[in-house]
Amino acid sequence: MTVLSVLDLAPISQGSNAAETLHRSADLARHCEQLGYRRYWLAEHHNMPGIASAATALAISHVAAATAHIRVGAGGIMLPNHAPLIVAEQFGTLASLYPGRIDLGVGRAPGTDPQTAYALRRNLHADVEQFPQDVVELLGYFADAGIQRAVRAIPGAGMNVPVWILGSSLFGAQLAAQLGLPYAFASHFAPAQLHEAIALYRHAFRPSKYGEKPYVMVGFNAFAADSAPQAELLASSMQQAFVNLRRGTPGMLAPPVSGFMQSLPANAQAELAAIMHCTAIGDGAQVGRAIRDFADSTGADEIIIASQMYDHRARLRSYELIAQTVMHAGKVDSGD
Repeated sequence: MTVLSVLDLAPISQGSNAAETLHRSADLARHCEQLGYRRYWLAEHHNMPGIASAATALAISHVAAATAHIRVGAGGIMLPNHAPLIVAEQFGTLASLYPGRIDLGVGRAPGTDPQTAYALRRNLHADVEQFPQDVVELLGYFADAGIQRAVRAIPGAGMNVPVWILGSSLFGAQLAAQLGLPYAFASHFAPAQLHEAIALYRHAFRPSKYGEKPYVMVGFNAFAADSAPQAELLASSMQQAFVNLRRGTPGMLAPPVSGFMQSLPANAQAELAAIMHCTAIGDGAQVGRAIRDFADSTGADEIIIASQMYDHRARLRSYELIAQTVMHAGKVDSGD
C-alpha cells in the first residue's frame, strides 16, 4: 500500500506576498492533515521571486505549529549551502518543539544560481562532491547523546531525526542505498531516470539502523478540479513557471492562461511535456486513476503530491479530490 503526502513549493502568486503565501501553507497543511495525508514538506530555494520557503526550517516550524499530527519536514535542505552542524541544530530544535513529527530530506543541489550559492556560503571551498561526507557528519550529530564527541549538536544529539536522501539522478539512489536511508526521487520535475534510480536503490540497499528495507518516495504533479477543462486551466500557472525557469526568468506564480500549452512552439511543448511526464491533470476520477497507475508502475512506498496553483481555494479542492478518489479507493492508505 502506498502513502500520499504533500510537497508545498510555497508559491508566491502575482499580486500576493511571502506573508500571505506562508499563511496559505499553514492553511493547506491543516486541510491536508484532516484529509489524511502522511507528511507535508517544504523545499529550500533562494533568490526565487516566486518561492517563500528560503528559510526552510522557519517555514517548517510555522506549519508544524499550525497542525497537530501530520509529519512536517524539508524536501529538502540543500546541504552544500550549510554546515552540517547548523542543520543538525536547526532540526534538533524542530524535533524538540514537535517531537515525532519532523523529517529532514537533504539534497546536493544548491537550489539557486551560482552567484547566490556563493552569497550563501561565503567561501570557495563548499563542494557538492563532499555531499556524502556531509551526510555522514549530519547523521553523526543526531546519534546517541551518550557518544563522546568533541562537537555536539545541542539540541540534536540523540534526537535521531529521520534523514532522507533526495535526488533526481542515480547518485542519490546509490548513496541512500549505501547508507540504508529512505530515498525520495524528484520525478515531479526531473523524471528521466526515475525507474532506473528506484531499481538501483532497491538492488543496492544495505539494511541499517535507519531502516531494514528500502523505502521510496516519488514526486508527482497533480491538478484535480471538478472538471477536466478547469484543471487544464489551473495547471497553466505551473506550466508558465516551468517555462520561465528554463528561460532564466523565474518570477511570481502567474494567473492561469487558457490554451497556454498550445500557444508554445513545438519544441517548447515537447520540452515541457518531458518535464511534466509525472503529472496528472483532470477531474478527480481521472487524477485518481493516474496516481494509482503511477503507484503501480513505480512500486513506490509513498507518493508526494505537488500542485502549484494560483488560486488557493482551487489548490485546497485539488488535494481534497485526490484524497477522495485515491485514499478512499482502497489502493492507497495514508495511515501510519
